[in-house]
Amino acid sequence: MQATVTVRHLFVSPGHNYFGRHGQPAGEHPTLDVPVVRCRAGQGIEGDRFFGYRPDYNGQITFFAWETLVALRAHFRADTISPAVFRRNVVTEGLPLPTLAGQRFVLGEIEFEGIGEAKPCHWMNAAAVPGAEAWLRGRGGLRAKILSDGELRPGPVAVRASGLLDLSAAG
Repeated sequence: MQATVTVRHLFVSPGHNYFGRHGQPAGEHPTLDVPVVRCRAGQGIEGDRFFGYRPDYNGQITFFAWETLVALRAHFRADTISPAVFRRNVVTEGLPLPTLAGQRFVLGEIEFEGIGEAKPCHWMNAAAVPGAEAWLRGRGGLRAKILSDGELRPGPVAVRASGLLDLSAAG
């Protein structure tokens, strides 16, 4: 199935703020909202903290639903929460991320393999709002592998999936 969705934001960070820091203070690496990301098959996103992390890594790129951010803001009455605090690479609107786990899909010109939920960690309670970790369970986004090289930019983009792509399930 093919449809059009929107890429709202693209983020990279040069270093880890939470990953591998349990029991330590959060890191202070910026999450940069960038105009383009360069995806490299099997490696990740150029300039991101997980680029070349290890062969066949399941989190070469992560996706987060704009609809989840909107719902979280409403639930916690916290309109100023930035999508950057979740430290996911691609914020999409209209893309049903949970349905992509376990299947291949193409966003723009790039092929990905959805692996599973990008589970929220305890840091979300400090980075976003107290209670965010529990609220985000099942809505934390999608971890994926990059299967082909290419660039992503914000704006409308075609999406094709090898399986069911129920756009009504977005967010």
